[in-house]
Amino acid sequence: MCSWPSPHILLLSFTIVILKMMLMSPLTGYFRITRKAFQNWEDTWMAKKDPEERKKMLQTDPDVERVRRCHQNDLENIIPFVVIGLLYALTGPDLSMALLHFRVFVGSRFIHTVAYVMPLPQPSRALSWIVGMITTFSMAYRVFTTALNL
Repeated sequence: MCSWPSPHILLLSFTIVILKMMLMSPLTGYFRITRKAFQNWEDTWMAKKDPEERKKMLQTDPDVERVRRCHQNDLENIIPFVVIGLLYALTGPDLSMALLHFRVFVGSRFIHTVAYVMPLPQPSRALSWIVGMITTFSMAYRVFTTALNL
């Protein structure tokens, strides 16, 4: 018999990955400031009134772009996980399966971030992304098959 997963499991898992995703914005800002690499003129205010210095700050930096892409990847993966995870919880999955899905996804996103930002050699980042996607698709499959059997 299926049991309803504890709301604490959902809240904890969702909160952890959403906070992780949100922290990528300040991390991007930190890299922009320390690398003096900005996209918008008004963000170069630190150079005061020296227009030439400000122009030099309008550049791309590989480290900034790496963190920004990691944040973009979070947006593309965490939001679907939260939506599908809520729907998955409504299907009444076995508690141990729900725990497994949520813990594996959270772990895969942290490994993905470390592998992306440090950077670690491939296939570490790719494998962590694949594990997260498989986890989300597994939950989506449960939601889909449950909906078909209603």
